[in-house]
Amino acid sequence: MASHKTVVTSHLFEPTILRSYDIRGQVGKTLFEKDAFFIGAGLGQLIRENLGRTKLAKIAVGRDGRLTSPVLAAALIDGLVFAGCKVFDIGVGPTPMLYFADRYLECHGAIQVTGSHNPPDHNGFKMVCDHQSFFGEDIQKLGTLCASGLTGHDGGTQEKMSVFDAYIERIMKGADFGDANIIWDAGNGAAGPATDAIIARATGQHKGLFTDIDGHFPNHHPNPVDPKTLAMLRDEVLEAGADCGIGFDGDGDRIGVVDAKGRHIAGDVLTAYLGLDILKKHPNSDIIFDVKSSLTAMAIITEAGGKAHLWKTGHSHMKAKLREMQAPLAGEMSGHIFIADDYFGFDDALFVAVRLITSMTRRKMETGNTLTDFIDALPAIFATPECHIDCPDDQKFGVIKTLAHEFSNELPAKQINLTDGVRITTEAGWCLVRASNTEGALVVRAEGQDAESLAGFVTLIKTQLAKAGIVWEGP
Repeated sequence: MASHKTVVTSHLFEPTILRSYDIRGQVGKTLFEKDAFFIGAGLGQLIRENLGRTKLAKIAVGRDGRLTSPVLAAALIDGLVFAGCKVFDIGVGPTPMLYFADRYLECHGAIQVTGSHNPPDHNGFKMVCDHQSFFGEDIQKLGTLCASGLTGHDGGTQEKMSVFDAYIERIMKGADFGDANIIWDAGNGAAGPATDAIIARATGQHKGLFTDIDGHFPNHHPNPVDPKTLAMLRDEVLEAGADCGIGFDGDGDRIGVVDAKGRHIAGDVLTAYLGLDILKKHPNSDIIFDVKSSLTAMAIITEAGGKAHLWKTGHSHMKAKLREMQAPLAGEMSGHIFIADDYFGFDDALFVAVRLITSMTRRKMETGNTLTDFIDALPAIFATPECHIDCPDDQKFGVIKTLAHEFSNELPAKQINLTDGVRITTEAGWCLVRASNTEGALVVRAEGQDAESLAGFVTLIKTQLAKAGIVWEGP
Protein backbone atom coordinates (compact mmCIF):
# COMPACT_ATOMS: atom_id res chain seq x y z
CA MET A 1 0.00 0.00 0.00
CA ALA A 2 1.39 3.43 -0.95
CA SER A 3 2.23 5.68 1.97
CA HIS A 4 0.99 9.23 2.27
CA LYS A 5 3.21 12.20 1.56
CA THR A 6 2.04 15.66 2.55
CA VAL A 7 -1.01 17.79 1.90
CA VAL A 8 -0.08 20.53 -0.52
CA THR A 9 -1.32 24.10 -0.39
CA SER A 10 -4.79 24.49 -1.85
CA HIS A 11 -5.01 25.87 -5.37
CA LEU A 12 -7.63 28.06 -6.99
CA PHE A 13 -8.11 28.02 -10.76
CA GLU A 14 -9.19 31.07 -12.73
CA PRO A 15 -12.92 30.19 -12.94
CA THR A 16 -13.23 30.86 -16.67
CA ILE A 17 -10.86 28.00 -17.56
CA LEU A 18 -13.14 25.36 -16.00
CA ARG A 19 -15.41 24.99 -18.99
CA SER A 20 -18.30 22.67 -19.74
CA TYR A 21 -16.35 19.89 -21.43
CA ASP A 22 -12.69 20.67 -20.97
CA ILE A 23 -10.25 23.05 -19.29
CA ARG A 24 -8.98 25.83 -21.54
CA GLY A 25 -7.42 29.27 -21.19
CA GLN A 26 -4.85 31.80 -22.38
CA VAL A 27 -1.39 30.74 -21.28
CA GLY A 28 0.23 33.29 -18.99
CA LYS A 29 -3.04 35.13 -18.39
CA THR A 30 -5.66 32.63 -17.22
CA LEU A 31 -3.78 29.32 -17.53
CA PHE A 32 -0.43 28.58 -15.90
CA GLU A 33 2.08 25.77 -15.38
CA LYS A 34 0.95 25.46 -11.77
CA ASP A 35 -2.59 24.81 -12.98
CA ALA A 36 -1.29 21.87 -15.02
CA PHE A 37 0.36 20.34 -11.94
CA PHE A 38 -2.83 20.57 -9.91
CA ILE A 39 -4.97 19.20 -12.77
CA GLY A 40 -2.73 16.13 -12.79
CA ALA A 41 -2.57 15.82 -9.01
CA GLY A 42 -6.32 16.36 -8.63
CA LEU A 43 -7.43 14.00 -11.38
CA GLY A 44 -4.91 11.43 -10.18
CA GLN A 45 -6.34 11.60 -6.66
CA LEU A 46 -9.92 11.28 -7.91
CA ILE A 47 -9.05 8.23 -10.01
CA ARG A 48 -7.10 6.64 -7.14
CA GLU A 49 -10.07 7.14 -4.83
CA ASN A 50 -12.39 5.53 -7.39
CA LEU A 51 -10.08 2.52 -7.73
CA GLY A 52 -9.23 2.06 -4.07
CA ARG A 53 -5.71 2.13 -2.67
CA THR A 54 -4.83 -1.43 -3.57
CA LYS A 55 -4.86 -0.72 -7.31
CA LEU A 56 -2.32 1.34 -9.25
CA ALA A 57 -3.91 4.03 -11.39
CA LYS A 58 -2.64 4.01 -15.00
CA ILE A 59 -2.93 7.31 -16.87
CA ALA A 60 -2.02 8.13 -20.50
CA VAL A 61 -0.81 11.65 -21.32
CA GLY A 62 -0.48 13.16 -24.78
CA ARG A 63 -0.02 16.64 -26.18
CA ASP A 64 -0.53 18.67 -29.34
CA GLY A 65 2.14 20.65 -31.16
CA ARG A 66 1.62 24.04 -29.49
CA LEU A 67 4.69 25.82 -28.22
CA THR A 68 3.42 25.73 -24.63
CA SER A 69 2.33 22.09 -24.63
CA PRO A 70 5.67 20.49 -23.58
CA VAL A 71 5.93 22.61 -20.42
CA LEU A 72 2.28 22.09 -19.49
CA ALA A 73 2.53 18.35 -20.17
CA ALA A 74 5.63 18.04 -17.97
CA ALA A 75 3.88 19.82 -15.09
CA LEU A 76 0.77 17.70 -15.62
CA ILE A 77 2.83 14.50 -15.44
CA ASP A 78 4.57 15.76 -12.27
CA GLY A 79 1.14 16.20 -10.71
CA LEU A 80 0.03 12.70 -11.71
CA VAL A 81 3.24 11.17 -10.34
CA PHE A 82 2.75 13.16 -7.12
CA ALA A 83 -0.70 11.52 -6.85
CA GLY A 84 0.94 8.08 -7.07
CA CYS A 85 -0.11 7.23 -10.64
CA LYS A 86 1.68 5.23 -13.33
CA VAL A 87 1.93 7.60 -16.28
CA PHE A 88 2.36 6.60 -19.93
CA ASP A 89 3.70 9.59 -21.88
CA ILE A 90 2.70 8.97 -25.50
CA GLY A 91 4.21 12.24 -26.72
CA VAL A 92 2.96 14.50 -29.49
CA GLY A 93 -0.05 13.41 -31.51
CA PRO A 94 -3.72 14.04 -32.23
CA THR A 95 -6.22 13.89 -29.36
CA PRO A 96 -7.92 10.76 -30.79
CA MET A 97 -4.58 8.94 -30.55
CA LEU A 98 -4.68 9.73 -26.82
CA TYR A 99 -8.23 8.34 -26.64
CA PHE A 100 -6.99 5.24 -28.47
CA ALA A 101 -4.06 4.90 -26.05
CA ASP A 102 -6.50 4.99 -23.15
CA ARG A 103 -8.18 1.83 -24.53
CA TYR A 104 -5.09 0.17 -26.01
CA LEU A 105 -3.01 0.50 -22.82
CA GLU A 106 -6.01 -0.35 -20.61
CA CYS A 107 -5.70 2.87 -18.65
CA HIS A 108 -7.95 4.21 -15.92
CA GLY A 109 -7.69 7.76 -17.24
CA ALA A 110 -6.13 9.90 -19.95
CA ILE A 111 -5.33 13.59 -20.48
CA GLN A 112 -4.44 15.46 -23.67
CA VAL A 113 -2.75 18.85 -23.45
CA THR A 114 -4.31 20.75 -26.35
CA GLY A 115 -5.65 24.13 -27.37
CA SER A 116 -7.61 22.47 -30.20
CA HIS A 117 -8.42 25.15 -32.81
CA ASN A 118 -8.04 28.13 -30.47
CA PRO A 119 -5.39 30.86 -31.03
CA PRO A 120 -1.71 29.85 -30.64
CA ASP A 121 -1.36 31.45 -27.18
CA HIS A 122 -4.24 29.35 -25.77
CA ASN A 123 -4.00 25.83 -24.43
CA GLY A 124 -5.98 23.38 -22.35
CA PHE A 125 -6.75 19.83 -21.27
CA LYS A 126 -9.19 17.19 -22.51
CA MET A 127 -9.69 14.45 -19.93
CA VAL A 128 -10.97 10.89 -19.80
CA CYS A 129 -11.86 8.80 -16.75
CA ASP A 130 -12.88 5.15 -16.98
CA HIS A 131 -12.91 5.48 -20.81
CA GLN A 132 -15.56 8.23 -20.64
CA SER A 133 -15.30 12.01 -20.99
CA PHE A 134 -14.50 13.85 -17.77
CA PHE A 135 -16.62 16.99 -18.09
CA GLY A 136 -19.36 19.21 -16.65
CA GLU A 137 -19.79 18.59 -12.93
CA ASP A 138 -16.66 16.41 -12.94
CA ILE A 139 -14.53 19.44 -13.85
CA GLN A 140 -16.19 21.55 -11.17
CA LYS A 141 -15.54 18.78 -8.65
CA LEU A 142 -11.87 18.81 -9.66
CA GLY A 143 -11.73 22.55 -9.01
CA THR A 144 -13.33 22.12 -5.56
CA LEU A 145 -10.94 19.30 -4.67
CA CYS A 146 -7.88 21.34 -5.59
CA ALA A 147 -9.20 24.29 -3.57
CA SER A 148 -9.40 22.06 -0.48
CA GLY A 149 -5.86 20.68 -0.81
CA LEU A 150 -4.47 17.42 -2.18
CA THR A 151 -2.68 14.46 -0.63
CA GLY A 152 0.31 12.96 -2.43
CA HIS A 153 1.25 9.27 -2.57
CA ASP A 154 4.46 7.33 -3.14
CA GLY A 155 4.81 4.94 -6.04
CA GLY A 156 4.16 7.30 -8.93
CA THR A 157 6.14 6.60 -12.12
CA GLN A 158 6.35 7.79 -15.70
CA GLU A 159 7.54 6.16 -18.91
CA LYS A 160 7.45 7.01 -22.58
CA MET A 161 5.18 4.75 -24.59
CA SER A 162 4.56 4.97 -28.34
CA VAL A 163 1.16 3.88 -29.66
CA PHE A 164 1.51 5.58 -33.05
CA ASP A 165 1.91 2.45 -35.20
CA ALA A 166 -0.92 0.62 -33.42
CA TYR A 167 -3.17 3.65 -33.84
CA ILE A 168 -2.53 3.93 -37.59
CA GLU A 169 -3.07 0.18 -37.97
CA ARG A 170 -6.45 0.47 -36.25
CA ILE A 171 -7.81 3.43 -38.20
CA MET A 172 -6.74 1.87 -41.51
CA LYS A 173 -8.49 -1.42 -40.71
CA GLY A 174 -11.02 -2.09 -43.47
CA ALA A 175 -10.01 0.99 -45.49
CA ASP A 176 -10.75 0.96 -49.22
CA PHE A 177 -9.40 4.01 -51.05
CA GLY A 178 -9.64 2.63 -54.57
CA ASP A 179 -8.29 5.20 -57.02
CA ALA A 180 -9.39 8.19 -54.91
CA ASN A 181 -7.68 11.53 -55.50
CA ILE A 182 -7.54 13.38 -52.19
CA ILE A 183 -5.86 16.55 -50.88
CA TRP A 184 -5.10 16.48 -47.12
CA ASP A 185 -4.47 19.63 -45.05
CA ALA A 186 -3.13 19.07 -41.52
CA GLY A 187 -2.60 22.81 -40.95
CA ASN A 188 0.74 22.24 -39.13
CA GLY A 189 -1.27 20.65 -36.31
CA ALA A 190 -0.75 17.48 -34.31
CA ALA A 191 -2.43 15.28 -36.94
CA GLY A 192 0.35 15.88 -39.49
CA PRO A 193 2.51 12.75 -38.98
CA ALA A 194 -0.58 10.54 -38.81
CA THR A 195 -1.79 12.10 -42.07
CA ASP A 196 1.55 11.25 -43.70
CA ALA A 197 1.27 7.68 -42.40
CA ILE A 198 -2.21 7.28 -43.91
CA ILE A 199 -1.05 8.66 -47.25
CA ALA A 200 1.91 6.26 -47.26
CA ARG A 201 -0.48 3.30 -46.98
CA ALA A 202 -3.23 4.58 -49.27
CA THR A 203 -4.03 3.59 -52.84
CA GLY A 204 -4.93 6.30 -55.34
CA GLN A 205 -3.47 9.79 -55.55
CA HIS A 206 -2.87 11.81 -52.39
CA LYS A 207 -1.17 15.06 -51.49
CA GLY A 208 -0.50 16.29 -47.97
CA LEU A 209 -0.37 19.98 -47.07
CA PHE A 210 1.38 21.37 -43.99
CA THR A 211 1.90 17.99 -42.32
CA ASP A 212 4.93 19.16 -40.32
CA ILE A 213 4.00 20.13 -36.77
CA ASP A 214 4.63 23.83 -36.11
CA GLY A 215 3.09 25.59 -33.12
CA HIS A 216 3.43 28.94 -34.86
CA PHE A 217 0.85 27.76 -37.44
CA PRO A 218 2.67 29.69 -40.20
CA ASN A 219 0.33 28.81 -43.09
CA HIS A 220 -3.15 29.19 -41.65
CA HIS A 221 -5.04 28.78 -38.41
CA PRO A 222 -6.06 25.09 -38.05
CA ASN A 223 -9.83 25.50 -37.98
CA PRO A 224 -11.25 23.21 -40.68
CA VAL A 225 -14.70 24.81 -40.82
CA ASP A 226 -13.53 28.42 -41.14
CA PRO A 227 -13.88 29.48 -44.81
CA LYS A 228 -10.62 31.44 -44.55
CA THR A 229 -8.62 28.37 -43.50
CA LEU A 230 -10.18 26.28 -46.27
CA ALA A 231 -9.02 28.63 -49.03
CA MET A 232 -5.69 26.86 -49.67
CA LEU A 233 -7.31 23.43 -49.54
CA ARG A 234 -10.01 24.55 -51.98
CA ASP A 235 -7.44 25.92 -54.43
CA GLU A 236 -5.42 22.70 -54.30
CA VAL A 237 -8.51 20.55 -54.89
CA LEU A 238 -9.56 22.60 -57.92
CA GLU A 239 -6.05 22.65 -59.37
CA ALA A 240 -5.58 18.88 -58.97
CA GLY A 241 -9.10 17.94 -60.04
CA ALA A 242 -9.30 15.98 -56.79
CA ASP A 243 -12.37 14.13 -55.54
CA CYS A 244 -12.34 16.13 -52.33
CA GLY A 245 -10.14 17.91 -49.80
CA ILE A 246 -9.90 16.99 -46.13
CA GLY A 247 -8.67 19.32 -43.38
CA PHE A 248 -8.06 18.80 -39.66
CA ASP A 249 -8.02 21.09 -36.67
CA GLY A 250 -5.01 21.56 -34.41
CA ASP A 251 -5.50 18.35 -32.42
CA GLY A 252 -7.11 16.15 -35.06
CA ASP A 253 -10.55 15.57 -33.58
CA ARG A 254 -12.46 17.81 -36.03
CA ILE A 255 -12.73 17.39 -39.78
CA GLY A 256 -13.52 19.81 -42.59
CA VAL A 257 -14.28 18.66 -46.15
CA VAL A 258 -14.59 20.41 -49.51
CA ASP A 259 -15.99 18.61 -52.55
CA ALA A 260 -14.57 18.52 -56.08
CA LYS A 261 -16.15 21.92 -56.80
CA GLY A 262 -14.51 23.48 -53.74
CA ARG A 263 -17.71 23.68 -51.69
CA HIS A 264 -17.41 23.23 -47.94
CA ILE A 265 -19.53 20.31 -46.72
CA ALA A 266 -20.92 21.24 -43.31
CA GLY A 267 -20.43 18.76 -40.47
CA ASP A 268 -24.13 17.93 -40.22
CA VAL A 269 -24.40 17.11 -43.93
CA LEU A 270 -21.18 15.09 -43.72
CA THR A 271 -22.69 13.16 -40.81
CA ALA A 272 -25.81 12.48 -42.87
CA TYR A 273 -23.69 11.23 -45.80
CA LEU A 274 -21.86 8.80 -43.52
CA GLY A 275 -25.18 7.86 -41.98
CA LEU A 276 -26.51 6.52 -45.26
CA ASP A 277 -23.95 3.70 -45.22
CA ILE A 278 -24.36 3.06 -41.51
CA LEU A 279 -28.14 2.78 -41.88
CA LYS A 280 -27.62 -0.01 -44.44
CA LYS A 281 -25.89 -2.02 -41.72
CA HIS A 282 -28.06 -0.78 -38.85
CA PRO A 283 -31.58 -0.05 -40.19
CA ASN A 284 -33.85 2.27 -38.18
CA SER A 285 -30.93 3.41 -36.04
CA ASP A 286 -30.78 6.60 -33.99
CA ILE A 287 -28.47 9.24 -35.50
CA ILE A 288 -27.64 12.22 -33.28
CA PHE A 289 -27.04 15.80 -34.46
CA ASP A 290 -26.12 18.83 -32.38
CA VAL A 291 -28.55 21.75 -32.04
CA LYS A 292 -26.76 23.77 -34.72
CA SER A 293 -27.61 21.18 -37.37
CA SER A 294 -29.89 21.76 -40.35
CA LEU A 295 -33.29 20.36 -41.19
CA THR A 296 -31.76 19.26 -44.49
CA ALA A 297 -29.25 16.94 -42.81
CA MET A 298 -31.86 15.47 -40.49
CA ALA A 299 -34.23 14.89 -43.43
CA ILE A 300 -31.57 12.83 -45.22
CA ILE A 301 -31.47 10.45 -42.27
CA THR A 302 -35.25 10.33 -41.84
CA GLU A 303 -35.82 9.58 -45.53
CA ALA A 304 -33.25 6.76 -45.31
CA GLY A 305 -35.22 5.15 -42.48
CA GLY A 306 -33.18 6.43 -39.56
CA LYS A 307 -34.29 8.41 -36.52
CA ALA A 308 -32.69 11.86 -36.28
CA HIS A 309 -32.27 13.49 -32.86
CA LEU A 310 -31.00 16.87 -31.68
CA TRP A 311 -28.69 17.15 -28.68
CA LYS A 312 -26.34 19.55 -26.91
CA THR A 313 -23.30 20.87 -28.76
CA GLY A 314 -19.95 19.72 -27.37
CA HIS A 315 -17.86 16.60 -27.84
CA SER A 316 -18.38 15.37 -24.27
CA HIS A 317 -22.15 15.89 -24.39
CA MET A 318 -22.40 14.12 -27.75
CA LYS A 319 -20.30 11.14 -26.66
CA ALA A 320 -22.40 10.73 -23.52
CA LYS A 321 -25.64 10.82 -25.56
CA LEU A 322 -24.22 8.40 -28.13
CA ARG A 323 -23.45 5.96 -25.33
CA GLU A 324 -26.81 6.48 -23.62
CA MET A 325 -28.80 5.84 -26.81
CA GLN A 326 -26.41 3.17 -28.10
CA ALA A 327 -26.45 5.01 -31.41
CA PRO A 328 -23.94 4.12 -34.15
CA LEU A 329 -23.30 7.71 -35.25
CA ALA A 330 -23.40 11.31 -34.05
CA GLY A 331 -22.10 14.52 -35.55
CA GLU A 332 -21.80 18.24 -35.04
CA MET A 333 -21.80 21.20 -37.40
CA SER A 334 -18.29 21.98 -36.12
CA GLY A 335 -16.86 18.75 -37.58
CA HIS A 336 -16.74 16.58 -34.45
CA ILE A 337 -18.09 13.24 -35.73
CA PHE A 338 -18.48 10.13 -33.60
CA ILE A 339 -18.66 6.64 -35.13
CA ALA A 340 -19.54 3.67 -32.93
CA ASP A 341 -20.71 0.98 -35.34
CA ASP A 342 -17.21 -0.51 -35.66
CA TYR A 343 -15.09 1.98 -33.72
CA PHE A 344 -14.89 3.41 -30.21
CA GLY A 345 -17.44 6.23 -30.51
CA PHE A 346 -15.03 9.07 -29.83
CA ASP A 347 -14.36 11.99 -32.18
CA ASP A 348 -11.49 10.94 -34.43
CA ALA A 349 -11.19 13.08 -37.56
CA LEU A 350 -8.55 10.80 -39.07
CA PHE A 351 -10.78 7.74 -38.72
CA VAL A 352 -13.74 9.71 -40.08
CA ALA A 353 -11.60 10.69 -43.08
CA VAL A 354 -10.77 7.04 -43.75
CA ARG A 355 -14.43 6.05 -43.44
CA LEU A 356 -15.49 8.91 -45.70
CA ILE A 357 -13.09 7.93 -48.48
CA THR A 358 -14.07 4.28 -48.13
CA SER A 359 -17.76 5.24 -48.39
CA MET A 360 -17.03 7.41 -51.43
CA THR A 361 -15.12 4.59 -53.10
CA ARG A 362 -17.79 1.96 -52.52
CA ARG A 363 -20.69 4.21 -53.49
CA LYS A 364 -18.97 5.18 -56.73
CA MET A 365 -18.43 1.49 -57.54
CA GLU A 366 -22.06 0.61 -56.72
CA THR A 367 -23.90 3.58 -58.24
CA GLY A 368 -21.38 5.66 -60.15
CA ASN A 369 -22.22 8.64 -57.93
CA THR A 370 -19.56 10.78 -56.31
CA LEU A 371 -19.57 12.87 -53.15
CA THR A 372 -19.99 15.92 -55.36
CA ASP A 373 -23.03 14.31 -57.04
CA PHE A 374 -24.53 13.85 -53.56
CA ILE A 375 -24.06 17.56 -52.77
CA ASP A 376 -25.41 18.56 -56.19
CA ALA A 377 -28.62 16.62 -55.51
CA LEU A 378 -29.40 18.37 -52.22
CA PRO A 379 -32.19 20.96 -52.19
CA ALA A 380 -31.15 24.60 -52.02
CA ILE A 381 -30.20 25.49 -48.45
CA PHE A 382 -30.95 28.99 -47.19
CA ALA A 383 -28.90 29.21 -44.01
CA THR A 384 -26.43 31.42 -42.21
CA PRO A 385 -22.96 30.15 -41.43
CA GLU A 386 -22.13 29.54 -37.78
CA CYS A 387 -21.82 33.11 -36.47
CA HIS A 388 -19.89 34.00 -33.31
CA ILE A 389 -20.71 37.19 -31.40
CA ASP A 390 -18.30 38.40 -28.72
CA CYS A 391 -19.85 38.13 -25.26
CA PRO A 392 -17.86 37.87 -22.00
CA ASP A 393 -17.82 34.48 -20.27
CA ASP A 394 -19.45 35.95 -17.16
CA GLN A 395 -22.37 37.36 -19.20
CA LYS A 396 -23.14 34.90 -22.00
CA PHE A 397 -25.31 32.46 -20.02
CA GLY A 398 -27.29 35.37 -18.56
CA VAL A 399 -28.04 36.57 -22.08
CA ILE A 400 -29.33 33.12 -23.02
CA LYS A 401 -31.55 33.09 -19.93
CA THR A 402 -32.97 36.47 -20.95
CA LEU A 403 -33.62 35.28 -24.50
CA ALA A 404 -35.35 32.13 -23.27
CA HIS A 405 -37.65 34.27 -21.12
CA GLU A 406 -38.44 36.69 -23.97
CA PHE A 407 -39.16 33.94 -26.51
CA SER A 408 -41.29 32.04 -23.98
CA ASN A 409 -43.50 35.12 -23.62
CA GLU A 410 -43.98 35.46 -27.38
CA LEU A 411 -44.06 31.95 -28.87
CA PRO A 412 -45.83 28.62 -28.21
CA ALA A 413 -43.83 26.21 -26.05
CA LYS A 414 -43.77 23.58 -28.83
CA GLN A 415 -41.69 25.94 -30.99
CA ILE A 416 -38.99 26.41 -28.33
CA ASN A 417 -36.16 23.95 -27.69
CA LEU A 418 -33.97 24.79 -24.66
CA THR A 419 -31.73 21.72 -24.87
CA ASP A 420 -28.70 23.93 -25.50
CA GLY A 421 -29.36 27.65 -25.77
CA VAL A 422 -32.60 28.69 -27.47
CA ARG A 423 -33.67 27.07 -30.75
CA ILE A 424 -36.90 28.29 -32.34
CA THR A 425 -38.61 26.14 -34.99
CA THR A 426 -41.56 27.22 -37.14
CA GLU A 427 -43.01 26.16 -40.49
CA ALA A 428 -40.63 28.66 -42.10
CA GLY A 429 -37.47 27.13 -40.62
CA TRP A 430 -35.47 27.60 -37.42
CA CYS A 431 -32.96 29.77 -35.61
CA LEU A 432 -30.59 29.23 -32.67
CA VAL A 433 -28.70 31.32 -30.14
CA ARG A 434 -26.48 29.48 -27.66
CA ALA A 435 -23.54 30.26 -25.39
CA SER A 436 -20.21 28.89 -26.58
CA ASN A 437 -18.54 26.56 -24.10
CA THR A 438 -15.06 27.16 -25.49
CA GLU A 439 -14.86 30.96 -25.78
CA GLY A 440 -16.45 34.21 -24.65
CA ALA A 441 -19.08 34.27 -27.37
CA LEU A 442 -22.65 33.60 -28.40
CA VAL A 443 -23.20 31.26 -31.35
CA VAL A 444 -25.96 32.10 -33.84
CA ARG A 445 -27.34 30.08 -36.73
CA ALA A 446 -30.55 30.13 -38.77
CA GLU A 447 -32.12 28.25 -41.68
CA GLY A 448 -35.19 29.25 -43.68
CA GLN A 449 -37.28 27.53 -46.33
CA ASP A 450 -36.36 30.40 -48.66
CA ALA A 451 -34.32 33.62 -48.63
CA GLU A 452 -37.21 35.67 -47.27
CA SER A 453 -37.78 33.27 -44.36
CA LEU A 454 -34.07 33.29 -43.53
CA ALA A 455 -34.04 37.10 -43.50
CA GLY A 456 -36.99 37.01 -41.10
CA PHE A 457 -35.12 34.77 -38.67
CA VAL A 458 -32.03 36.99 -38.82
CA THR A 459 -34.18 40.02 -38.01
CA LEU A 460 -35.81 38.14 -35.14
CA ILE A 461 -32.42 37.27 -33.64
CA LYS A 462 -31.16 40.84 -34.03
CA THR A 463 -34.24 42.19 -32.27
CA GLN A 464 -34.08 39.76 -29.35
CA LEU A 465 -30.33 40.21 -28.89
CA ALA A 466 -30.81 43.98 -28.83
CA LYS A 467 -33.29 43.57 -25.98
CA ALA A 468 -30.55 41.71 -24.09
CA GLY A 469 -28.04 44.50 -24.80
CA ILE A 470 -26.15 42.70 -27.58
CA VAL A 471 -25.59 44.36 -30.97
CA TRP A 472 -25.30 41.96 -33.93
CA GLU A 473 -24.87 43.21 -37.47
CA GLY A 474 -25.94 39.91 -38.99
CA PRO A 475 -24.07 37.17 -40.88
